[in-house]
Amino acid sequence: MLQYARRALIGAAIIAAIGTGALAQDGYNREVRIINNTGVTLTHLYSTNSGRADWGGDLLGSSVIPSGRGIVVDFDDGTGACLFDIRARFADGDVVDRRQINVCQVSNLTFN
Repeated sequence: MLQYARRALIGAAIIAAIGTGALAQDGYNREVRIINNTGVTLTHLYSTNSGRADWGGDLLGSSVIPSGRGIVVDFDDGTGACLFDIRARFADGDVVDRRQINVCQVSNLTFN
C-alpha cells in the first residue's frame, strides 16, 4: 500500500513539474502529450533539441508510461528551440527515435 501511494505521488509530481501549461517568453507552448499505444510499457524517455547531440537524463525518472496512457512533457529548454529529437525506450528493450519533432506546433506524439 505504501509503495502504491509513493508511486502515485511521484507520478503526480512528474506531471506537475513537466506539464505546467505556461507559454515560453517567445509565446510558444512547447508542451506535448506523449502517448504510449504500443502494448508495451514505456520505461525511459529522453530528448534533446535537434541542434545538440546529448540526450540528457531520463525525463520519466522512476515513473513509466503504461500502454494506453500518456503524460504531458514541457520541452522548453530555454534555448528557444522548437525542433527536438525524442527517444523512447520500452520494457521489451525496443528503442524508438523520433527526429526533428516541432514541439512548438505538435500537441500530441503517439508511439504505436
